[in-house]
Formats: sequence, C-alpha cells, structure tokens
Amino acid sequence: MCGIFGYWDRGRKALPGDALAAMAQKLVHRGPDDEGLWSQPHRGVAIGNRRLSIIDIGGGHQPFVSDDGQVAVVQNGEIFNYVELAAELRRQGVVLRTASDTEVILRLYEREGIACVGKLNGMFAIAIDDAREDAMYLVRDRIGVKPLYVADDGQRAVFASEIKAMLPWTQASAGLAGIDIEAIHHYLSFNYIPAPWTIWRGIRHVMPGTWMKFTRSGVQTQRWWNLAAQQERDFEFDEWAQEFMAILDDATRIRLRADVPWGAFLSGGVDSSTIVGLMARHVDSPVKTFCIGFADPRYDESAFAAEAARRFGCQHTSEIAELNMLDRWPQVLYHLDQPHGDASFMPTLRVSELAAKHVKVVLTGDGGDELFAGYEKYGDFFARSDAQAMAIPAFHRSYFDSISLFSPQAKQALYQPAVAAQLRGLDSFEAAAKPWFDEASHFDRLNQALYLDMQLLLSGNNLVKPDRMGMAVSIEARTPFLDWRMMEFAFRSRGATKLHAGDKKHWYKKAVTPLIGADLAYRKKQMFTVPVGEWFRGESHVWLRGTLEGSELLRRLCRPEGVENLLAGHRDGSANYTRELRALAALALWERGLEH
Repeated sequence: MCGIFGYWDRGRKALPGDALAAMAQKLVHRGPDDEGLWSQPHRGVAIGNRRLSIIDIGGGHQPFVSDDGQVAVVQNGEIFNYVELAAELRRQGVVLRTASDTEVILRLYEREGIACVGKLNGMFAIAIDDAREDAMYLVRDRIGVKPLYVADDGQRAVFASEIKAMLPWTQASAGLAGIDIEAIHHYLSFNYIPAPWTIWRGIRHVMPGTWMKFTRSGVQTQRWWNLAAQQERDFEFDEWAQEFMAILDDATRIRLRADVPWGAFLSGGVDSSTIVGLMARHVDSPVKTFCIGFADPRYDESAFAAEAARRFGCQHTSEIAELNMLDRWPQVLYHLDQPHGDASFMPTLRVSELAAKHVKVVLTGDGGDELFAGYEKYGDFFARSDAQAMAIPAFHRSYFDSISLFSPQAKQALYQPAVAAQLRGLDSFEAAAKPWFDEASHFDRLNQALYLDMQLLLSGNNLVKPDRMGMAVSIEARTPFLDWRMMEFAFRSRGATKLHAGDKKHWYKKAVTPLIGADLAYRKKQMFTVPVGEWFRGESHVWLRGTLEGSELLRRLCRPEGVENLLAGHRDGSANYTRELRALAALALWERGLEH
C-alpha cells in the first residue's frame, strides 16, 4: 500500500519540482519506506509514489518504467493474484526482473493496454503515463477499496491518494470559498459525502471500477467493471455454501501474500472470526490478532474476540481503551480530509495503533455486512408490512428515507434562508441514490438496497475507515470479502439467502458455523462504536456547544435557532439527535482543521 500523486498538463506546462515534493510529503504516512517520481516536464506530466513496502521489499521501488522509457506505472494497493499473472507472463516469454506486483501491471499493460485491468484481483489505484499515446490513465479498483481523487480545470489535471496533497495545486482554496455547498447538502443526508462529490468544488473521486484517460484534447472516462451485470439465480443451500466457502477461503489465502509481518483485526463477530479461521488454515504459525475493549460492557467485544482467538490458536493482543475518545476526533478528520459523522473511526484508529506495533498488514471483515445483509437496518426495514408491497419507486424512496440523516424538510428548516433558497430543489435521493437504484432494478428488493449501500456507504464511508485509519499509522488493511469473485457471487444470490424471517446473514452464518462455532456465528451483532450521544448529553455537552457555536461554516449554513433546537432537545432527553449533532460537530471540527 502506498500513496500516489501527479499531474497532467494539456499545455505541456510543468508543475514546479517543489510542488511535487510537497505532494509527496503530505503522503508520507501512506508510504514511509520509499519515494519515487517519474517526471517529464517537457510533456507536462509526472507520476509519483510514496511506498509502504509490503511485497518484494528490495525490488519493488516505484515507478516501474518500460525498457524503452515510454510507459511508467505507479500504484497504491496490492494485486493479490500477481503470482498467477506473473507465471502467465513468463509462459508468454515476458522477462520479469522483480517479484513486485507493480511490475506485473506494467508488463500486462505493455501487452494488452488498459484492458489488462480486468485481470487484476486486488485493491488498487493506478496511474500510467503512456508517452506512446501521449496520455495518462488513472484507474481505480472495482469497489473503491483504495482512494483516488482528481481535479481537472480543463488545462491541468492533478491527482492524489488523499485530498490534502492536492489542495495547494488545485482551484479549491484552503478557505471557505472553495467549499462545495451541494456536497454538504448530500452529507447531511448520508452522514458522509457520497462519491463523486467531495467537500471541495474542484475535486472529485475517480469512481470505483472506472478508468480515466487524460489527453491533450480532454478526458475520457470508462467503467470497466459493473457489479450490476450479475443475474440472480436459485441455489440449494449445500451448493451455495460450498461456493461461498471456496471463494472466501481462496480470497483469504491470496491476501496472505506479503514479505512483512501480518495479522488481523478480531472483534469476535461473525465476519472477523470467519476470516481469522480461514487464515489459520493456511499458515503454520499462530495468526496475530488485535482487539481493543472498553470498560463499559455495552461496547466491549473483547471477550468474544478472546474466544475466537482461543478457538484458532491465535497470538492475541488486546487492550482496554479509554471510552471517551473525542480528543482523537481532530486527528481522525485530518486523515479523512472530509467531514464524516461516523464515530467508529476513532476506535478504528485506536486498534490500528495497537496492530502497528506488531505488524504491517492486517486482514479485516469489512464488506460482509453490505454483501450479506448484516446490519440491523435491513431487518428493521424489511420487517415492515409494506416493504414488498409498495411500488418500486416508492420502495426506493422509502429505503432512502430510512437511512437518511436529515430529511429534505429538516435540512430546509435547518438552513439559513439564503442557503435554503440556493439548495431548494436539489434532491439527494435523485442526485446520489436513484442512479444506483436504477442500475439494480433487476435485483430483488433486498439486493437493491444492498447494491445502494455497496456503491455509496461502502466506498463513501465504511472502506474509508480501514484505509485512512490504517494509513495514519502506516499499516495496510486487506478485505477478503471484497474479492471481486465474492462480490459477484453475493449478487447472484437472492435476498432470501441473506435475510429470512428476520435472520440476517441467513445462509452465511449457517455455512460458517462448522468453522467458527454456533456461539460466534449467531451472537448478536454489536456495533464497533462509542456512546457519543451520552457524552453530548452530559460530560461533553459544553464542548459540543462551543464547537458548533464557534464554526463560521455552520453560521453560514445553519440558522442558530435550528442548531439550538438540536442541542436543547438532545440535552433534555426529549429527542435523540446523536447522529445529527455528530455530523454537525464533524463538519465544525473539519473546518477548524483548515486553520492548521
């Protein structure tokens, strides 16, 4: 895992060398081990890399450049099937000089062009400078495990793995003038800013499963993978379980490829326990596992993690952490580059710090809930009597409403009059959710809901968490559930295999019970979070009020009485505005970070 950065100038104007050095410096935490740059100022192009050395420690220096000097490649991430791809290339007579997965990308691209990305099984953001075509490609993995941002003003495109590396060299200023009010409008619906928007008007995501080709005349964008291409089919349970376990086992096996120490995050939940159980099958030494617990039993999963660790003979490391982590929130937001209202980023940073003392790579259970309906919200929504009966457009809107933070009416009531007028008619459902629902219209209703969360919640929030919090302490997080084979299998599986009579992860839990035991498979799901809402009512209320009232951005956006109604209603217990206040606090704290 690494950080990448660079630019493409259509007028062949060079970005100053100190600008490139500054971009690299902003990404040091993503790649503290090495730095490399391919720069051709006469063409107005450079691609660079900060490297976290994981595979081929000595030979994996980036960029990789073709023998004729015409093609250069950098990547952030890992290609897990690089061993098989390298063997295929050698059978075709290709000479590989290293054992690096990045060289495999270069050699595949030389032979097959950009279509080669379809062969890659991994998590990646790739930049390719091709002087033969006089073009630069940016490529992002299928579901957006690895981040990649771009700002293109028509003359120059600047890209990086994190927004902070781009800000000085884009049209998005470091002040409030460059903030995208429409993105904040969507943030207040989703609790995160959905792609392709970012908090800055001039910066957008390279979308998952997409490549962008920058030329002198413009930019071409093409989607190279589409999860909605799957068709649901009927399975018998034994057939389903066999395919499910075979895919997940192999996805775990290839994610153990590393030349550095590795381990796993282990909560004792069904996802992390399953991954650790599969890891233990493929190694001769104990799997290193990591968990943080809390003194408050409502939020402490450490006993379940210890049970799973004993079952699989793990070398387990657990620590009891301070429950109130609000002092870590500014650090979290610095690494996120954008406001996120999810409090679980804080404990994720804490467990990442623990793991980083021992390993450089961790496997996680991320993705299992979105693929196989693990969240309570799915059971709650589909338990409604009208969930299957309402017309499809009403179903889409109703599900969106059920997951929304502020309703459209609540946002209008919260906004200052001028902001309300500016944003009136901008519907977050129509702009950000409906296009994904439309793609998934051939799936059953549960899979339509899961598809929306795969495309928005996963890449917009839940995958940001392990990437940014792991990279903050220079460790790499790998996600076996998000192997492309598992994602496609999950959306060939009908919703009834995932949610049945209120039983979430229905067939999944049944399939893994022989591996992890019924106690772990069927234990009640416990969210990895902290009780921010309680702190906002009590010990941290004064802090919260000061944070919100001190924000220039919130004063511009929100009526003071609207914010006060949330604070007072939450404080006196007449309402639970935890999520709303959390989102506003994150926005205010993110703004405060701009000053530093």
